[in-house]
Amino acid sequence: MTDPIQMLIDAGAIPQQPFDPMSRYRDVPLALYARGAEDPPIAYVRRRFIPQALAAAVGAVVAPYDRPDLLAARVLGDPLLYWRIADANAVTDPTELTDQPGRRVAVPTGGAA
Repeated sequence: MTDPIQMLIDAGAIPQQPFDPMSRYRDVPLALYARGAEDPPIAYVRRRFIPQALAAAVGAVVAPYDRPDLLAARVLGDPLLYWRIADANAVTDPTELTDQPGRRVAVPTGGAA
């Protein structure tokens, strides 16, 4: 039996990489979890590790009432890139970036991390 979803992927109608090119998960591989002989497998995203080597970073000061997305919009020009600032500061919870107004955080420069 032919899988219609796989046919759409093969035809290019559905992208093989489900994440946006600017997503933190863009290069993270997908995997299947086999539940049992009678149950279909469940697709999941493998673990993503924070990069060890980062591009040179400049500092930004957290403003009162800042959120990670507002900080990213101000310093990187795109609120969806908050994860790059989180990676540059080695935090897994992005809200840690902005929980202290006046804090200086590292902001990555250059290409995508």
